[in-house]
Parts: sequence; structure tokens; C-alpha cells
Amino acid sequence: MNRLGARLVLALLWLLHLLPFGVLAFLGRGLGRVLYRFGRARREVARRNIERCLPDWSTERQQALLREHFEFLGRSLLERGVLWWASPGRLRRLIHVEGDVTLAERTEGRFMWVVPHFLGLEVAGVASQLFQKRHVTAFYQRQSNPVFDEAIRRGRLRFGKGTVHTRHDNALKLLRDVRQGAGFFNLPDMDFGLKDADFIDFFGIQAATLLAPARMARSLKMTVQPVVAEMLPGGQGWRVRFLPPWTDFPGGDDDRTATRRLNAWIEAEIQACPAQYLWVHKRFKTRPAGEPSFYA
Repeated sequence: MNRLGARLVLALLWLLHLLPFGVLAFLGRGLGRVLYRFGRARREVARRNIERCLPDWSTERQQALLREHFEFLGRSLLERGVLWWASPGRLRRLIHVEGDVTLAERTEGRFMWVVPHFLGLEVAGVASQLFQKRHVTAFYQRQSNPVFDEAIRRGRLRFGKGTVHTRHDNALKLLRDVRQGAGFFNLPDMDFGLKDADFIDFFGIQAATLLAPARMARSLKMTVQPVVAEMLPGGQGWRVRFLPPWTDFPGGDDDRTATRRLNAWIEAEIQACPAQYLWVHKRFKTRPAGEPSFYA
């Protein structure tokens, strides 16, 4: 998409964010059905992930999950406009926070939030800035379209309490932020290849998984708090759960064992809310030597 097309999409998102949230959610589910019908490539990625990760489910149940997932995916795209442009007051009404959201600002020393890739992930990022005072630093995926890239950066930094770095930047910049007191908003469950990663079991499949959460928590003596975001039905908004901090991560385990425990926690959260996990991501793109493509 060229820059003009991107600006038109953003203008539409801005107009849509003015609608009542229930209407926007309805339109988002409709968009998801369109994406399911015409987005064959991502539909097949999600189908493959679901089939392999949930093999005990019947074919009919897997198919129903796939369709529901795309409805939530459509919602997540349209609702992003609310996160980027709605007033803080409206966001506070729509984001229902559970748990100890101010733990980071009350904690001395280095801090990490561990946030898996559910479709409400952007909401968790907003909540980490809107409902607590500690500065937030994070990596983000640079977009090929510069208009979208700037919109994402501006939307994520709109409250003035965050810093984002691309994964192409020197990681020392993020570490500098952490050492200066920022909390690290860490997304641990994407396939970025084997740099700083290893093959760790995830739903019984070897998945290229970053070892950074365990390594950083150990070397920097970080407090680690898991956070999960959920999209609520209709016009109810979102729920963000700030769970109790882990007292045993990485503990006495080596980095691989600690990372496997992290993956097991993510698996349990997915089982509790399967339709909202990011199934369209090629989580198993990187394969062990000699193993065929997972998505062929």
C-alpha cells in the first residue's frame, strides 16, 4: 500500500473511533469475517497452528475457533483507533484493570512485564502507561510502510511515558532504559529466528523462543510480572490482568528450563482464551536443521 492509501486507512480508523464502542465491535467482527474469507494465506497459517497446537480438538471445534479468531482479529484492527486517539477518560472507562497495576511504580530495582501475544496486546501497552507511573520501554516491529510505522509509534507513545526500539536497533539502548529505571514491556512468544533463542517446547512442538526473559531477569535481578489482555464481548471494552509477580523466575533453573516454564504458562493462558491468541503469526517458522517447513 502506498502512502496515500495508508493515510486514507488511518483517516477511516480515526472516524470509526468516534462511534459507540459496541457499534465498532460489531463492525470489527464483520471485518474479521471478510478477512477470513479473502485472507487465505493468514487463514491457512492460523489453521495449521490450531491443528498442531490443539490436536485433541475435533475438526469442527477447530474450524469454529478459526472463524471466531478472525472475528476478534477484525475487532483488534478497528479498535486500535480508539487506543490511538480516544481521550484518556474514555480509555479509563473501557479498560478494566484487574490485579496490582501499580506494582512497577512501587517496586525498587529493575522490572519486567511479560505479555504474550493475545489480540488485546495493544491494550496492555496503553494500560501500562495510563494506570501506573513508571516509564515503559519496549521493542516493536518496524512497519514497511512509513505512514503506518509513524502512526504506530505515535499511538504507543502518546502518553509520554514510553520508549520503543526496533529489533534492528542496538539492544544496548533498551538495556540503558532499563538501567535508568524503565520497566521492560517484554513480548516473549514470537519467532525471530535463532539469534539469542533456542528451540523450546510449545504445545509439544519445538519453537524458536527467545531466552532473553530468563537471561535478563537473572542477570539484572528483575521483578517479573505477567500481564494478559482480553477483549470483552460487545461494547464492554477490554480486561487487562496484572497477575502476581513470579517469585521463582528464573529461579535456580537454567535458561532453557525457565523458558519452558514460561511457555507452559502461555499455553495455559491460551487454553483459557483460545480465540484471542495471535494464531495468524508464523510461530513455528524457524525449524530445526533438516525439518521441513511447518507451513508448506
